[in-house]
Amino acid sequence: MTFTQELAQETQTLRDQIHAMAFNRELASGTLPSETFQGYIIQDAHYLEGFARALSLAAAKAPDAQAVAQLAGSAAGAIAVERGLHGHYMGLFGITTASFEATDVSAACDHYVSFLLRTAAIGDFPEAVAALLPCFWIYRDVGKEIAETSPPENPYAEWIATYSGEAFDESVTRMLALTDRVAAGASSETRARMHHAFKRSCWHEWRFWDSAYNGEGWKEIESNPA
Repeated sequence: MTFTQELAQETQTLRDQIHAMAFNRELASGTLPSETFQGYIIQDAHYLEGFARALSLAAAKAPDAQAVAQLAGSAAGAIAVERGLHGHYMGLFGITTASFEATDVSAACDHYVSFLLRTAAIGDFPEAVAALLPCFWIYRDVGKEIAETSPPENPYAEWIATYSGEAFDESVTRMLALTDRVAAGASSETRARMHHAFKRSCWHEWRFWDSAYNGEGWKEIESNPA
């Protein structure tokens, strides 16, 4: 069993729950309310910027030129996707630059990005790679599953095509191979930290979609009357 197969086995229940989430089921059928997708796409644009920064931090710690080039390329790709979201879906769903800038980053998005940046900045390279892997892997698997049942007239067809397409599939395959390569030369203690980082990111993936579906921002603190 490869290291990434171990990760998959350990997080199978959580990843199954992500596939079964109402957000993804309704996205697949095209019945996801447009206002829900609007909120999601704004947060995803914020997330992708932070994700690109975390990839860049990890690239700076990479032990060889191949890994540097791979992660730096993925960072550039994340920014390109973020720009595409601005150019297409934000226009399609009537999200202006002003409304985007006026929308605060959600708690779920902020926590996920903060976790990735902290792990990439403070953790070692193997830990950073493991933390970054779920965003590749889970999106690829969800995208492919949705593509199998999605109707042709699905209003979210372009999103589905992005994450079920060949180009993204190749980037995920490279990230899986990098994770296995890094883990193969790591100590048992380092591999344990990689397991922990991967599981945390999988949880953050679930939390991000759950928060988007329920339109959650930041929980208000209730004042206690005297």
